[in-house]
Amino acid sequence: MARPIHQMIRVRDEGASLDFYREAFGLTEAVRLPFDDFTLIYLRGPEDDFEVELTVNHDRDAAYELGDGYGHLAVSVDDLDAERARMDAAGLAPGDVKELVNGDFRARYFFIRDPDGYAIEVLQRGGRFV
Repeated sequence: MARPIHQMIRVRDEGASLDFYREAFGLTEAVRLPFDDFTLIYLRGPEDDFEVELTVNHDRDAAYELGDGYGHLAVSVDDLDAERARMDAAGLAPGDVKELVNGDFRARYFFIRDPDGYAIEVLQRGGRFV
């Protein structure tokens, strides 16, 4: 059976992205692979082995166009309200907490965007979101 190992995103400002993912989600650099034209930086949190791969193209100055095909990366947290308050206090501009209810299915979440505009859904841990 296949096991997800990483999500790749292209970033323009390496420093801003590293700061954002560390501050917002506690992800730190696990591996850095520099090549002539680009660098791959794998970020990992303390809870598991899934990684976010930042691809930094060395000659890129323009912002990436996300288009209409990108969805979002999702993470779960123990205390959604506390995490949102922490991110807000850090100036990371998280969105409002929302709730989905459909029969027995419930989800509480908010979205935040990284420096390149990628959406990240932050979900209250529980149920199917462990």
